[in-house]
Amino acid sequence: MAEHEEKKHEESLMDRIAEKIQAHDSSSSDSDNDKPSESTIKAKVFRLFGREKPVHHVLGGGKPADIFLWRNKKISAGALGVATVIWILFEMLEYHLLTLVCHLLILALALLFLWSNAATFVNKSPPRIPEVQIPKDPVMEFAQALRFEINRAFAVLRDIASGRDLKKFLSVIAGLWILSIVGSWCNFLTLFYIVFVLLHTVPVLYEKYEDKVDPFAEKAMHEIKKQYAVFDAKVLRKIPRGPLKEKKKD
Repeated sequence: MAEHEEKKHEESLMDRIAEKIQAHDSSSSDSDNDKPSESTIKAKVFRLFGREKPVHHVLGGGKPADIFLWRNKKISAGALGVATVIWILFEMLEYHLLTLVCHLLILALALLFLWSNAATFVNKSPPRIPEVQIPKDPVMEFAQALRFEINRAFAVLRDIASGRDLKKFLSVIAGLWILSIVGSWCNFLTLFYIVFVLLHTVPVLYEKYEDKVDPFAEKAMHEIKKQYAVFDAKVLRKIPRGPLKEKKKD
């Protein structure tokens, strides 16, 4: 009888130990599930302009993004070199586009004409001048893409002019004002060349040092939002709302 009770006591003790082990395992698994995964931690990292994709994808991918990010150094350096030569010709040497085109055509036609006539005296085959034609499909695709972007710009301008978003209106006005100041400093060709150089330098530098740039950008964006909140409370909210705002409130 005493042995039977002792066995029951041992069995109950073992059951209690097993229950405690199971409870500990379940609590540890729950705590592991409650911990944020590495992917969620990475997702919460601040990225400039709120992007969630790599810089290459943000630039559109494909060959243009490869050129801007120097995936092929020869092509990128060649594009930047050609743009620099064009800028030096038109801006530094004050060459004109029509004059340059005419001089290039004169040189090309004179060389081909002399080569074709001289080939008969030297008993050599004349140069094979390729037949150049502009393909229809790429031109149509470019025209459609340009039309889509222009229509989207018109839609954005119409939305801004309708008075629905004061914040967007002020940001666009400030951007246009800054652009007008920059335009007074230099002509369109110089401005285009500056933008072209920036596209070939800023994205690749940002991609290389984005872990250092993003925390600084986060602090800057936080400070800008703070200053905008003060400006909104002191100035923007005191501006009388138009009929569109009143209708929305009703």
